[in-house]
Amino acid sequence: MSKLRVHLLGVLVLLTGLLTTTGAQPASALPDDLWFDPAAAATLTVQNGRFTDGLGREVVLRGYNVSGETKLKENNGLPFASVADARKSATALRALGGGNSVRFLLSWAYAEPTRGQVDPAYLAAATDQIRAFLDAGIRVYPDFHQDLYSRWLFDSDSWYTGDGAPKWAVDLGDYPDEYCGICPFWGQNITSNAAVTQATYDFWHNEYGLQDAFLDTAQKTMAYVKQNLTATQFAGVVGFDPWNEPHAGTYDSGQTSRAWEKDVLWPFYVKFRARMDAAGWQAKPAFVEPNLFWNANIDFQKQEGGLLDSTLGSRYVFNTHFYDQKAISGVFMWGKAEDGQYVGDFGTVRDRATATGTTAIISEFGHPLSGSVSDKAPTVYKAMYQALDSRVKGANWWANPASSGPVLSGSQWQWDIYNGRHHELMNDNPNEVQTAGDAWNDEDLSAVRLDDSGKAVLRQDARMLDRVYPSATAGRSLTFTYEDRSRDGSTTLTWNPVPSSLPNVAQLVGSGQYALQVWRSDGSAEPTELHLPASFPNASTTVVSDLGTVFGPPAYTRTTPIATAAEPGGTGSRRLLLTAADSGVLHYALVANGATAPSAAVLSAARAELSSWMAAEFN
Repeated sequence: MSKLRVHLLGVLVLLTGLLTTTGAQPASALPDDLWFDPAAAATLTVQNGRFTDGLGREVVLRGYNVSGETKLKENNGLPFASVADARKSATALRALGGGNSVRFLLSWAYAEPTRGQVDPAYLAAATDQIRAFLDAGIRVYPDFHQDLYSRWLFDSDSWYTGDGAPKWAVDLGDYPDEYCGICPFWGQNITSNAAVTQATYDFWHNEYGLQDAFLDTAQKTMAYVKQNLTATQFAGVVGFDPWNEPHAGTYDSGQTSRAWEKDVLWPFYVKFRARMDAAGWQAKPAFVEPNLFWNANIDFQKQEGGLLDSTLGSRYVFNTHFYDQKAISGVFMWGKAEDGQYVGDFGTVRDRATATGTTAIISEFGHPLSGSVSDKAPTVYKAMYQALDSRVKGANWWANPASSGPVLSGSQWQWDIYNGRHHELMNDNPNEVQTAGDAWNDEDLSAVRLDDSGKAVLRQDARMLDRVYPSATAGRSLTFTYEDRSRDGSTTLTWNPVPSSLPNVAQLVGSGQYALQVWRSDGSAEPTELHLPASFPNASTTVVSDLGTVFGPPAYTRTTPIATAAEPGGTGSRRLLLTAADSGVLHYALVANGATAPSAAVLSAARAELSSWMAAEFN
C-alpha cells in the first residue's frame, strides 16, 4: 500500500470517529489514544516481510500466551474464570509485563462438545474475555490449542494428560490403551504413545471426517467472534493460529517429514485459510506453524521441515515455537545460557520467513521456573529475548549492528494468573487434584501469579520481562538492541556493554538499562514508538538522538520530536514517541535510565559519538 493511500485511510478513520454525537468520545477511541492511534489500529497486515499497522509503520508484537488454563477443565476450556479476571490479567500484562499482544488459547473440545454443534455459551464467554484484552489496547491472535491431541485419550490414573479434540472425536477411533513407556517428559508422548500417534494420524487423514468437523467449528468460531465484536475491536484481532505444534503422529511408509509438510500439513492450512475468508477474516493472516520438530536443538529429535516447499506470502505468517530442549533436559546442557546462545536458532527463523515471503513470530518460548533445571531460567530467557531483538550477540553488536536483521515478534509461554492456585482434577480423577504450578503435566512456566490479596505480581525479573522494544517504526528499522541488566540470582547480567570507544555514551548509560534503535524514515508524520518499561520513568530517562537530546522527556505534542505518552488502553503503560517527518533519512535513538541530570556537555558529546558511530556503520 502506498504511503498516500495509508494516510488517506488514516484520515477516513479519523473523520469516521469524529462523526459522532457532539461531546461523545469517538467509537474508535481507547483511553489515552492520541490523534493517530485509531488509524494505526485500524488494521494489521503483512507487507514487505514485516507486520505493518494502519499507518504503514512496522510493528513488533511482544507479549504472552493467555493461557495454559485453557488446557484444563476447571474453567471449561477458558483462560479465565470470569471477565473480571481477564480484565485484571490484561491490565497487568500491559503494565507489568510490557506486552502489546497475546496469543489467546481456545479449545476445540469446549467449542464443539457435541459433533456438529458449537456451544454458543463457550463462544460468548471466550469472546468476552478476548474483548477484555482488546479494550486494554492489546492485540490478539487466537489459537486452537492442542497437546497430545486430547485429554480423553488418557486413563484416569495416567501420569499425563492432553487437551484439544472433543470426547466424541476420540470415541470414534478404536485407539489402544495409552502408554508412553519410560517417558520422564510429557512431550515424549507425541511420538511414543500409540494412542496419541494414531489419533493424530487420523486427524490429518480426515478419518471419520475429523478434520472437516474441526474446520467447520473453526469457521463458526471465527464468524461468531467477528459478529460479536465492534469493527474497532475486531481490527485488534490480528490473525489466527490454526493448530498448535503440528506433528504427523506417524508417517506413511516412505514418507519424510518434509513430504508430510508439503502434502498433508500445507493443504490443511490452505483449507483453513479459505475458512478464514468465508468467516470474514480475509484481511487477516493465518499464523501457520511448521512441523513441531523442524528446529529442535537435540539432533535425534530434529526433523527436516520449516515449510520448505511452500510460499506463504502476505496472507500467512511463519509461526514457530522454540524451547531449549538441551537446557530443559538437564543432561545435554550442564551450564547456563550465555551471550548469543540463541542468535543462530532465531536467525534461522528470520531466514525461513524471508524465504517464504512473509514475516515471523515465535509464538511460544520459555523455560521451567521450578524444578531441577530452573536455575538456568534467568539466562535462558535473557538469551531468548536477546535473540528476538537481534541476530548479533551482545559482545559483537556495536561492531556489527547492520547484521541484526528484523526485530522478531514473540509470545512467551505463558501468562496464567492462577499459577499455584489451581484445582484441576487430572483426567477427572478426584484423587489427582493438581494445584501447583500450571496444573498441567507438572509444568511451571507462568510469568505471573496472584498474591494473597488477589493482586497480579511477576514471578520473573521485571527488568527482563518489561522491555524496551520498537512497537511501531515509521520507516524501516535497521537495527535494535536492549541491555536489560536482568539478574541471575544476585548477579547482574550485562552482555552488551557500551564499548570504551564511546566514553560519553558509556557515562550516560552507567550501570543502567539502555536501548538503541536505528531506522530509516519514510515521510510519516506519525511517530516511531518504543515501549517504555516502568523502570524508565520520565524523571530518570535520557534520550540521545539525531532528533535532539533530552533528559526527562516532555509530554507528546505534534511538534515535539522526542516525547512520552501513555499507551492506549488505560493501563498506565507508557511509550516514547520519536517524530521524524522526513523521508529516506537515517535516524537513531539511545534510551537510557542510568544517568542523573546529565550535563549539556555530556549529552552533546554522546550525541557526537553516536552520530559518528552510525555514519561509520551504516553509510
